[in-house]
Amino acid sequence: MPQAEDERLPEALLELDAITRRLRAECPWDREQDERSIVPHTVEEAYELADAAHSGDDAKLLDELGDVLFQVYFLSLLLEERAAGDLAAVATATREKLVRRHPHIFGEELTQLPTDATTAAEVKQNWDAIKLREGPARVAGTLPALAYARKRLRAAEAQAPQPEVALAQVERVRAEQAGGAHHGSDEAYEAIGELLLAVVGAAGDLRVDPEIALRRTADAL
Repeated sequence: MPQAEDERLPEALLELDAITRRLRAECPWDREQDERSIVPHTVEEAYELADAAHSGDDAKLLDELGDVLFQVYFLSLLLEERAAGDLAAVATATREKLVRRHPHIFGEELTQLPTDATTAAEVKQNWDAIKLREGPARVAGTLPALAYARKRLRAAEAQAPQPEVALAQVERVRAEQAGGAHHGSDEAYEAIGELLLAVVGAAGDLRVDPEIALRRTADAL
């Protein structure tokens, strides 16, 4: 990064902090918000960022990154207002977590894990082991269903059903319903759930985000 940009960074971040504080103090809408009312906007901005990342449009990516960054500043300010943390605490905790979960870069003093990870798979294995030592895996119930299923599979270290087996179960339930069985039965929900879980598992094997893959295909209709 050019030196000129290095020098601009602290000033730019402080200016964003200042405008965030002014909006919180002076804007009627911003004054009324708390984390519960803001988070839906945070989620929306995250999806818009994901869309920008897949668009190949760097200007759009830059814009959406700014929107997400503002969300971080605003939510951190809410913590500060009730003396539960602040932006500096957020940054410090994140830095410490990144150091702790990358022993192959920063050494094994904090983690007692191998430092010789040379592949992405080995890095991920270390990362998962460190997360497990930090406490039980938590999966937010508010995640979209596909993302929730992906996280649950990873947290449980479970194998997803095979797509062909799940599809066969769907076809069996479909045939039963065509013969007069009740539509929307518990068995039908279970069959479709198994099929969707199989698709999520296949997406994980291919390192594809199933949510984004589905949205892209739907957009092409």
